[in-house]
Amino acid sequence: MGLKLEGYAGSGTFAHGIHPSDHKALSKDAAIRVMPTPDTVVLSLHQNIGGPCEPLVKSRQAVVWGELIGKGSSFVSSTLHASVPGIVQRPMRVTLANGRHMDTLPIKTQGEVPSDRELWDEIFGGDWPTTGLEAYEPALISRDINDGGLVGLGGAAFPTHVKITPSDKKPIHTLIVNGCECEPYLTSDYRLMLEAPAPIITGALLAGRSVGAKRIVIGVEDNKMPAIEVLRKATDGTGIRIAVVKTKYPQGSEKHLIQAVIKRQVPLGGLPSDVGVAMSNVGTMAAVARAVIHKKPLTHRIISVTGGGIAEPSNVLAPIGVSFGELVDFCGGLRPDAARMVAGGPMMGFAFANPNTPVTKGTSGLTVMTRDEVKAGEETACVRCGKCVDVCPMKLVPTKIAMASRHRDISLSRRYNIMACFECGSCAYTCPARIPLVQLIRAGKALVAAAGRS
Repeated sequence: MGLKLEGYAGSGTFAHGIHPSDHKALSKDAAIRVMPTPDTVVLSLHQNIGGPCEPLVKSRQAVVWGELIGKGSSFVSSTLHASVPGIVQRPMRVTLANGRHMDTLPIKTQGEVPSDRELWDEIFGGDWPTTGLEAYEPALISRDINDGGLVGLGGAAFPTHVKITPSDKKPIHTLIVNGCECEPYLTSDYRLMLEAPAPIITGALLAGRSVGAKRIVIGVEDNKMPAIEVLRKATDGTGIRIAVVKTKYPQGSEKHLIQAVIKRQVPLGGLPSDVGVAMSNVGTMAAVARAVIHKKPLTHRIISVTGGGIAEPSNVLAPIGVSFGELVDFCGGLRPDAARMVAGGPMMGFAFANPNTPVTKGTSGLTVMTRDEVKAGEETACVRCGKCVDVCPMKLVPTKIAMASRHRDISLSRRYNIMACFECGSCAYTCPARIPLVQLIRAGKALVAAAGRS
């Protein structure tokens, strides 16, 4: 399915990649439910790629919903706000789903909390203008985004103000909004596009104004036609175009969506801005609209709680800092054959065991898999079949990178461009030897990063 965008020749797809079963039927028809406010939230001081934030509150201090409680320690960082009203508890260190040990600010809920309907209306309801936005200065849009603590809600958690900042050095001609949600099982973006398209459109117009983009395109995979039709109606008269791209993994990767939509190749080690593109996720755009129009920070996000191991697969609007265990309970609990919890989806997510682990801004989903779903053969020797090379969307040689990592050979890992891997999991999915390629590459990246700091 080709694209008909003036001046561009995107084919709607890219080389390599895979076609895993998407399992989205479990939750795609489940309307977003608002989770009741929990008794306690645990807010990590590191909610993004980049630097952590410094706490601005102390134990036993009372805070209101949305109050600033942490300040970013660097430009590539984000602020942190209370996701519930209450009393700050003693700071503690927890292990997040990605295995990192982080300092946190727990808050015990106290005071008036909004009802389910009030919370939904506060975050996504009301009027979202599509005209008159020239009244918002680009630099002030970026400032409001920074003040709101926004990060990429597709899972990467890159501070949004860094992407949505005017720049004379790298002028932006196109803003691409990512509505692909190519990760199997996850449907939170799909439901948002269906149920609250208006703030997505307003946020995209504001972000496009901030970066000076002449064109705004929303890319959506062709397995989400109901959302595409809703967005087409919502964008009527705004100048925003909808690019229907092929359903393929990892279509939602920024480099590959750029290739699919406008046929621009982001250089190895480069950024979308190197080819005049800014990119963000549909959920992030809705948060941009709220931060700029209503001056409200990011305190809640939509999370897909799904998988064969969940009694009631759902899409849940939940406060940042709620525990994964409470999400499971809200969705009917675990089925008897539940075997593995994954923060995110099965391709790029992190398996973890502790249900008390807190949700962060980057938590797009919780996938609970059954014993049959996780059953895998024992790892065997690489047979040099080349399947991992055939599917790698970055045109790397994953087994060579993984073996260099396994042997802790930092020089060789760098020579094989380990840092160009974005851990999509296509290689591990197709590997007949069941080599844990992604885990090995992640460990190798940590070694390379540590060597760079020493």
